Amino acid sequence: MDEGDTKEHQRKGARGARVVSEVKDSRGIFYGWWMVGIATLALLVTNGLTIGGLPVFYKPMIDDLQRLGTLGGQSRSLTSFASSITFWSAGIFVFFTGMLISRVRLRILLAIGCVILGSAMFLYSRVTSPIHVYIAHFMFGVSLTFAGLMVNSVLIANWFRRLRGTAMGIVITGTSLGSVLIPLTARPLIERFGWRMAMLILSGLIWFVLLPLVLLAVREFPRERGLSTDGDPLPASGDEPALTDQEKKASLPGLTLQEALRTPDFWVFALCAAMLFYSILVVVQQIILYLQTPAVGMSLKQAAFAQSMMGTASIGGKLLFGWLCDRIPRQRAFAICCGWLFMASLVLLNLTGATAFLFLIAFGLGYGGAFVTIQVLSIERFGPRDVGKILGAIAVAETMGGATGLIITGVLARTYDFTVAFYGVVIAAGIAFVTALVMRRQPVVETQLAVQS
Repeated sequence: MDEGDTKEHQRKGARGARVVSEVKDSRGIFYGWWMVGIATLALLVTNGLTIGGLPVFYKPMIDDLQRLGTLGGQSRSLTSFASSITFWSAGIFVFFTGMLISRVRLRILLAIGCVILGSAMFLYSRVTSPIHVYIAHFMFGVSLTFAGLMVNSVLIANWFRRLRGTAMGIVITGTSLGSVLIPLTARPLIERFGWRMAMLILSGLIWFVLLPLVLLAVREFPRERGLSTDGDPLPASGDEPALTDQEKKASLPGLTLQEALRTPDFWVFALCAAMLFYSILVVVQQIILYLQTPAVGMSLKQAAFAQSMMGTASIGGKLLFGWLCDRIPRQRAFAICCGWLFMASLVLLNLTGATAFLFLIAFGLGYGGAFVTIQVLSIERFGPRDVGKILGAIAVAETMGGATGLIITGVLARTYDFTVAFYGVVIAAGIAFVTALVMRRQPVVETQLAVQS
């Protein structure tokens, strides 16, 4: 390259860097934080309308079906069975959605999830028999796989690297915020307009807010806005070949699902995630009943308030451990989170009215942190190349762990009591802590790259 070519190359590089800088500065805020805002809203709406906020509709819906004479003898089992359908359909479809992530743009998947959820809300507002309720809950579970945690985690992972933990922590608070804000919004709407119209009004959050934002604002990769991860400018490297979306995703570093499945590290991590969800789902679903047993002696009002404190603490845990993931090695943050959860679970061995609030706040911090650290560590350990499929496989392990925990707890509670049943929570949390400690420090993807180089 002669001197003229060198100067021309330098001028192009300076011009490219100047353009990128202008693109970033003209918007003021790094566009990735807009992705954080949209992803947080997506989790607030999807989790709030399908899980945390839905129970406020149960009683008026059951009363309606009883008046129609279509409920039969299912008044006690309707909502619990319907909720289990949401859980299982999400568990079944999550792996399928994970496979689609490498083939379909995230904006399209999120839009599909919005349409399914909005349609399910419309169906729910028109139910006249239990079968309609079950179909709606099946659709709720499917919508969670397309517009829920996994797809939004991949979106945030594409936009952030150094600040991934903080960004992910903020996004996952949406799951908790939905459980708080949706019921507060739904109750006055139900009292004024009735539960069917209230559900239709809330579905407007999907059709008129979330779906337009997804279609108009979501960008899968920072380079679509002339930026790099964390808001860094793209290096001026001249003309780059045009690649298809699949070629771009295939060029990312990391393991394929098949390669990940052949590593012991994947199975250790999957076991750890399964045991964490055994502990978390059992406590979240059953603790309110345990608090009302003679051993603890709380009233329903006291128990409900105590459980709400756990949910509030989980928001702090998501932010705290997300922040911690960006300050210390992420595997260490994950181990600290697992250790915290295990130590909190030990209080279950002698839970009383005096120690209940201590347990719920401590456990809430731990389980909130677990949601964040699992997502962050999955991406770091195996890389972004096949992250959708890998997160889907981890989610299957989480589903199996949580379902197993609920079944074992139910059997032990009927045969003995909740004290014995909760021994399983302590054991599962202990196994999760031990596996987090023995997990090797270096991410698998880094080991692979070192071998290849």
